[in-house]
Amino acid sequence: MGSSDRLFNRQRTVHEIFGGGFDVILWRQKNVTVGILLVALASWVVFERSGYTLLSLVSSVLLLLLTTLFFWAKSAAILNRPAPPLPELHLSEEMVNEFAAFIRTRLNAILLVSQDIALGKDTNLFFEVAGYLLLISIVGGLADFITLGYTSLVIILTIPALYERYEDIIDKYVKMVCKKSQQLYVKFNVECIRKWILEKQKLG
Repeated sequence: MGSSDRLFNRQRTVHEIFGGGFDVILWRQKNVTVGILLVALASWVVFERSGYTLLSLVSSVLLLLLTTLFFWAKSAAILNRPAPPLPELHLSEEMVNEFAAFIRTRLNAILLVSQDIALGKDTNLFFEVAGYLLLISIVGGLADFITLGYTSLVIILTIPALYERYEDIIDKYVKMVCKKSQQLYVKFNVECIRKWILEKQKLG
């Protein structure tokens, strides 16, 4: 498929857009992708059926893990056995500084955008942000956080792969729909202008 035939006349394939990586998303490592989907499905079922919340489940898992490690270490000391193998739990100053700098940069960018919107400097940005917030509000009202996360994961692991497989067909129909939409838009504009001119002539 030539670059001129691709959607938006892009030069690169889906795989190249992902930087040649993300093989899990494009199902080039099927076992890993299927495993992620099955684990996500099992987690979603556990949350939905058991009544657990994310916070309560994480707390329970951490409690079980800490209890197991604690009694393992105590029994190892008594029986003269090696302690549980744990990596060094330590955050270096460099890692903390890099993370803090990353968060500061992102927060400053958000605050700058918020300031521009609040002062009415960028109308297009206001409507764009308002549209996204409205969409998030609507989607959040239709599904809880766990369901939304699971649905997002399924979309991420299916849509790119399906698009890559049926790229020619999808691009063909999307271009057809865009062309029809443009024709309808032009026709609508012509009709509106014609009616406006007729109304103006009547008033004149």
